[in-house]
Amino acid sequence: MNRRSILKAAGTFMAAAAAVVAFPRMVFAGYNAKAFKNPKMDDSMNELFGSSTTAPSGEIKLKAPDIAENGAVVPIEISTSLKADRIAFMVKENPNPLAIVADIPAGTQSTVKTRVRMGKTTQVMAVVSADGKLYTASKEVKVTIGGCGG
Repeated sequence: MNRRSILKAAGTFMAAAAAVVAFPRMVFAGYNAKAFKNPKMDDSMNELFGSSTTAPSGEIKLKAPDIAENGAVVPIEISTSLKADRIAFMVKENPNPLAIVADIPAGTQSTVKTRVRMGKTTQVMAVVSADGKLYTASKEVKVTIGGCGG
């Protein structure tokens, strides 16, 4: 063994250790691969929440642009006064509709902001789990090609 191979091994070990510290297993503990990879919204919701029965709610505020000039980065925000324990974003016409799931700790404000990828004009739906029921708010977002309004 020479000095160079020892330094390479040490560098690889340090990079792996940094990844473990930066991304602990707790972050990925609730990941539900079946829900994220399912091509049907109802099936994803059943996998994630145990039901796909929802009711619209005026207590959910969904902010999304009317027109997204770049479907690769569409900003979306949801806030609710409901005592939410989980919030999910669904993009209806995406190959995999479930975009994000956020578990909300008890007693905290329920606001989630993110950016999602959209392939085409479609409905964006926020699903809020609160008190054992599912509530929704949705909005159509028009995705233009190259920002030309088409």
